Amino acid sequence: QVQLVESGGGMAQVGGSLLLSCAASGGTISVYTMGWFRQAPGKKREFVGCLSESDSPYYDKSVKGRFTVSRDDAKNTVYLQMNTLKYEDTAIYYCAANPRGLWSTLEKEYDYWGRGTQVTVSS
Repeated sequence: QVQLVESGGGMAQVGGSLLLSCAASGGTISVYTMGWFRQAPGKKREFVGCLSESDSPYYDKSVKGRFTVSRDDAKNTVYLQMNTLKYEDTAIYYCAANPRGLWSTLEKEYDYWGRGTQVTVSS
């Protein structure tokens, strides 16, 4: 059973940056596609980006060019570097693991989820 714990959330200014981390235990993330999702107040959870087990990234168009997913296999940790933050990036961010290898934007493909970390962007 893979357990995921996100950290690094908090408050940031418009145009600023935050680095989210997701530490995994109970499994080796190098064999999973690791994804990030977010849920803004009053909205459904949505895909942000992912990194396949072959290190192929894919991003939603709303964050492409601003956010980067990476991982450190030695630390069994995946990261979400968020730059040029916008008000609309305010949400709870969730880390998730997909054991099927290929990248996916679908929540149902991700078997393991963290509890989330809050990101608030303000002026």
